[in-house]
Amino acid sequence: MTTPQTTAPTLDLLARPSGGFAMVAMDQRESLRQMFAAATGERVGDETLTGFKLEVAREVGPHASGFLIDQDYGFAQVAGAGMVTGGLIVAIDALVQDPDGPVEDTAIDERVDLAAAREAGAVAAKLLLIWRDDEHRARRLELAADFVRRCAAAGVLSVLEGVAKPPAGATGPFDGPAAIREAARELAELRPSLYKAQVPLGGAAPEERLVEECARLDEVIPVPWVVLSQGVERDDFPAAVRAACRAGASGMLAGRAIWSDVVGSGDVAAELRARSVPRLRDLASIVDTYARPWNAR
Repeated sequence: MTTPQTTAPTLDLLARPSGGFAMVAMDQRESLRQMFAAATGERVGDETLTGFKLEVAREVGPHASGFLIDQDYGFAQVAGAGMVTGGLIVAIDALVQDPDGPVEDTAIDERVDLAAAREAGAVAAKLLLIWRDDEHRARRLELAADFVRRCAAAGVLSVLEGVAKPPAGATGPFDGPAAIREAARELAELRPSLYKAQVPLGGAAPEERLVEECARLDEVIPVPWVVLSQGVERDDFPAAVRAACRAGASGMLAGRAIWSDVVGSGDVAAELRARSVPRLRDLASIVDTYARPWNAR
């Protein structure tokens, strides 16, 4: 049984002084193993995944306003050693995923005790929800609502991530931007503390076009929101963040766009310092300049 907080936490725990978010995601699991296989030609073990995550936490975490990690590969170590100075976010999603495939569905990981995570230092929890317009839509919506309720009861912020995909087996055209908007309209209405959205068009469009699409997304989200980097080319991500922030987003919570080219490096710490930290600083500058402060929503 969770013990409710007497005062509700606010998003200041995850924000920069500007009120925007420049947060790092390090909660990838089998997808990170796939990245190692692509980079090294070998399927690595759990200790390699954990070691990489801890290096990212040590080197990049102190420069992030928030840091997201899962309990299986490093949460306890990051929390126990106080590796990050921003708000610590624990992933609470159990991923339905073949070892070499994408995430197909999610559930709440009942092994994660939110009250214990809060006592360890987590200020927020995050749930990834795969959104599809199919017969399971209502079930997924209730899952998301349950997540928001659990976070409120445990006294932690809720970060709800909606990733829109076509229905299984669909063969017709898929309107990605429309699906991203519909997912956001449905899920953000549950009033999570923060909504995490895909970048429309995968960020592969002129910036003004991205601003238009992100503005349409902003219209349907009643809470502060940020963008993720999955599906966006690393070099395209800064412009995508700028476009989203110009349209009303409050920043980003991203992983691959910051550290993906360091996976498999011979000197991870040095490469993180040389590549990833400057990228994060540049993204933070974009956020500080263009993002809507979370409390202006």
